[in-house]
Amino acid sequence: MPSLPQNVKKPTESRHFFCPKSSFPPRLEDSPCPLSSSIYGHITHNSLTPISVARLSPAGATAMSSFRAAVFLLLLAVASAHDYHDALRKSILFFEGQRSGKLPPDQRVKWRRDSALRDGSTVGRDLTGGYYDAGDNIKFGFPMAFTTTLLSWSIIDFGRTMGPELKNAVKAVRWATDYLLKVTVDPGVVYVQVGDAFSDHNCWERPEDMDTLRTVYKIDRDHPGSDVAGETAAALAAASIVFRSRDPSYSALLLNRAVRVFEFADTHRGAYSSSLHAAVCPFYCDVNGYQDELLWGAAWLHKASRRRVYREYIIKNEVVLHAGDTINEFGWDNKHAGINEVLMGRADYFENFKQNADGFICSLLPGISHPQVQYSPGGLIFKAGGSNMQHVTSLSFLLVAYSNYLSHSNKAVPCGSHSASPALLRQLAKRQVDYILGDNPLRMSYMVGYGERYPQRIHHRGSSLPSVKAHPARIHCKEGSLYFLTPNPNPNRLVGAVVGGPNVTDAFPDSRPYFQESEPTTYINAPLVGLLSYFSAHS
Repeated sequence: MPSLPQNVKKPTESRHFFCPKSSFPPRLEDSPCPLSSSIYGHITHNSLTPISVARLSPAGATAMSSFRAAVFLLLLAVASAHDYHDALRKSILFFEGQRSGKLPPDQRVKWRRDSALRDGSTVGRDLTGGYYDAGDNIKFGFPMAFTTTLLSWSIIDFGRTMGPELKNAVKAVRWATDYLLKVTVDPGVVYVQVGDAFSDHNCWERPEDMDTLRTVYKIDRDHPGSDVAGETAAALAAASIVFRSRDPSYSALLLNRAVRVFEFADTHRGAYSSSLHAAVCPFYCDVNGYQDELLWGAAWLHKASRRRVYREYIIKNEVVLHAGDTINEFGWDNKHAGINEVLMGRADYFENFKQNADGFICSLLPGISHPQVQYSPGGLIFKAGGSNMQHVTSLSFLLVAYSNYLSHSNKAVPCGSHSASPALLRQLAKRQVDYILGDNPLRMSYMVGYGERYPQRIHHRGSSLPSVKAHPARIHCKEGSLYFLTPNPNPNRLVGAVVGGPNVTDAFPDSRPYFQESEPTTYINAPLVGLLSYFSAHS
């Protein structure tokens, strides 16, 4: 989770702030770089899938022309041949650098060591394991569960093209689900966070040295959290599909636990950010409400169990739980667009959800996109707020997932007078992936360890501090500030980490204090795993 050690101010300038070349002088207030007007340099013309057009009025023809131009400009790309399988391997390896608990003998990120081995001891439970969500040392249950759901979905839809990396992807899911089973072991209770975020963010120290408060936070009948419980149920249900043929008994355990956790979430409704506001806000405060997580959980239970009760639940609660709201959002806080796509291909029961899914696709198309969805001059999807790459990877994942549904059903998406084919959706998603891997104005990869140029100073405690092997002595809380502020590159490469990414002008500060741009998260990588798997076989 984005964080600065207390009493350390964000610098107003950075000697490592990369700006795209520009001939246009105006600046955005929050950027030290000018807006770009000409940023592509060497350009190749990609062939575009034809967009079917009905008879248009002059105004419609103008709009169509604008739409065509926007799509055409977006898909212009730097001529690069990417090794998607190498990027896939690294994107999965990243999760091993985020592990908490006792590391296994086959741990591949060697600069990490065991950490947080007493988690849960204050409440008499073993809550070791799981993942640190980002560059800090907290285990936040809400984004961890979403990460697990998206990793599982990546395997369900795209595992067949992962090759030898499939086994590592499955291990990444199991590291998460083993922990989710621990936090849901008590009926009517979900342990949703381990670690006091304010205490943690006051220090810059390795997880192996961690001596900050490891407070355990839970939801129960008197302190509901339908949002985090609904997402946890979704994660367990999705993972049960992953293990259905690989480990049937483990799969059954996951599904049965998902059923129980969902029943708890639905029976005791409420937002965890209300019950635990002081602990989870402003870090992972659910500002979007818990209703979408209930539908999301039911959608995954329907997919995993094939039980009619969940189909009836979705249909019955479609209006009550606001299924059609904010369809252009998808991430750890908002599942609306994802709900629609999970339900595709399920006969005609969910026709309204198909309409919502079509509306979501139209909201992303350049030239007619929703006001909340922008494209940078270099062609990157941009949404206001921090850690923009989370939107890039999750929305692109849905583009590819929906394109597969459309291909199988021989359909296209109607967007008023326009129509978007499955091939166009895949091209738009590929453009985003290629941008991440280096086809951008700065000619740099935003994945650590991929390509010749990538972020060197990511906002990540374990990566930026000397490893235990290199520096066996403890590095105490405030002693780490020296490493936080140094302009030197991080000593430990967190291979596969994808950072928050550039701002709306395509400028990027390779600097730890700029956490919104330089911090990696698990929920950036989780959908990217699926995307890279797909494009490794379809490029």
